[in-house]
Amino acid sequence: MSAKISLLPDHVANQIAAGEVIQRPASVVKELLENAVDANSTSIQLVIKNAGKTLVQVIDDGQGMSNTDLRLAFERHATSKINLAEDLFALTTKGFRGEALASIAAIAHVETHTRTEDDKVSHCLKIEGSKVVDQSLSTQPKGTSIAVKSLFYNIPARRNFLKSDQVELRHIIDEFHRVALAHPEIKFQFYNNGSELFDLPVSGVKKRIATVFGSKWESQLVPVEEKTSLAEIKGFAVKPEFAKKTRGQQFFFVNNRFIKSPFLHHAVSAAFEGLLRPGYQPGYFLYLTVDPKTIDINIHPTKTEVKFEEEQSLYAILRSAVKHSLGIFQVMPTLDFEQNTSMEVPYSFKDKTAVPPPIEVDSNFNPFKSEGSSRLTSSKKDPQWEGLYSGLLAEEITSIKPPQESLMEVSEAPRVFQLFAKYIVCPLKPHMLVIDQGRAHQRVLYERFLNAITNKKGVSQQLLFPLEVEMNPQQHEQFTHIEGALEMLGFQLVLKENKLLIKGAPDHCPTAKIEGVIESLLSEQQEESSLEHFSHADQVAKTMARSLAIKSGELLDPKEQQALLDDFFGCKETTVSPFNRQIFITLEKTEIEQKLN
Repeated sequence: MSAKISLLPDHVANQIAAGEVIQRPASVVKELLENAVDANSTSIQLVIKNAGKTLVQVIDDGQGMSNTDLRLAFERHATSKINLAEDLFALTTKGFRGEALASIAAIAHVETHTRTEDDKVSHCLKIEGSKVVDQSLSTQPKGTSIAVKSLFYNIPARRNFLKSDQVELRHIIDEFHRVALAHPEIKFQFYNNGSELFDLPVSGVKKRIATVFGSKWESQLVPVEEKTSLAEIKGFAVKPEFAKKTRGQQFFFVNNRFIKSPFLHHAVSAAFEGLLRPGYQPGYFLYLTVDPKTIDINIHPTKTEVKFEEEQSLYAILRSAVKHSLGIFQVMPTLDFEQNTSMEVPYSFKDKTAVPPPIEVDSNFNPFKSEGSSRLTSSKKDPQWEGLYSGLLAEEITSIKPPQESLMEVSEAPRVFQLFAKYIVCPLKPHMLVIDQGRAHQRVLYERFLNAITNKKGVSQQLLFPLEVEMNPQQHEQFTHIEGALEMLGFQLVLKENKLLIKGAPDHCPTAKIEGVIESLLSEQQEESSLEHFSHADQVAKTMARSLAIKSGELLDPKEQQALLDDFFGCKETTVSPFNRQIFITLEKTEIEQKLN
């Protein structure tokens, strides 16, 4: 009887492991960058082509590997990070599983050059689909260079499921940010398709944040620092007025490792309670240092989820530390005990009431009493006025009276009114429409902007004083994709290095909102599905509509309400907003009667 269970070949096992460890090009970037950091590198270069589908290369000046270590590094479960099972509970390095390089080599062409400080020449190893195709000597400076080419070349299904280059590049940038922010003591360089995207010199944490996201961030950060026996917390919180609705400003680092923790995020959100507008997320860059024995990071292949031993205590410490920092730097309102008492109202006036001033009236005053009053009162009625009606009958006189409009007919006409400063109610026979004013205005603006971009008929309004917007490398990359759509919309833009000069804007865009609209267009994190299935013109029109639309809570006068309804009912699509949200509901007369019975 033959055995039904057999061991999988190594290359098949590596491909299966790659399904968990390597999900997309960003996963390769993460593993290679972490290995470079663990090699005690002082300078790391990341080279990307075609969003990582063609090439992902990481070059470092770390310790390097010997020829033997180079061959063993691509075997399954081969690692230099741990030796015993107990080492799993005291990890201080990034990678430790020993599956990353083996998984990458199973689904791509890998070329590695490495040299230690003691070696005179470097060693080169080429692997294609877990098979070694070449091993030779080469010339390479101290350190390691790993080039991953043709990712998923032998798994066409995985390659076809990759998103667009823009989406995959954004994921790569996110992974680069997480490693670069965790190690400001290391120099990082990022090259995309031959152009430099990031050049991050060695600096402090605050300077590294400003270099990555833009110099304006330095004024938006509030220092957070707390040291206890359980954990040491350092970092920065973003001021509430600069918070955004979208995620992307939340960074947790535990022992210099980026993690995702909804529990700790809730602690920070609790510290910002009462300071943020509804729907906005707090921003933070927090670095936690805890005993490695008190955390477990071996619970997920991506190593971004951890378990804490004292989770509740850490929650309380983090919440109080952030709240304390916000109070120290007067971000949140505080009681002022040093107020000047000379400006206060004395307590003696507490029970006193206001006395109205006396009014004196002269009862004998007559404004019509004058010297010529006798002449005015004694003058007779001019008879010529009576002659004007002498030839008319009484019935004819009544018939020429001007017709009076019926007030009842006007009052019975459909009346539009605003409800809760959010909805517009419009009675229409035989039902009533309740319209969300914000979503309706989004639909109006979206179709207007999309039509202007498509037909290239955007009307531009010249600005008296040009506006200047500073861009970080990521925003600069985003601008190259949407520049054409913005110009067709009516924007007049001039790019100067890392600054964008705005000389003109569409006529529907108020001057006070231009800078905010541009920043949202450059910085907003779009959904993967939307970027995959819609054009850049569509994305620009959606973002513009969301930024300029009427918000909930804005009061509209009757003329503005009617104008909004007229524009809305003139749209091609009136059922859903540009973001597929229902715009209005109908209330039937029978439905109202049933609720009242």
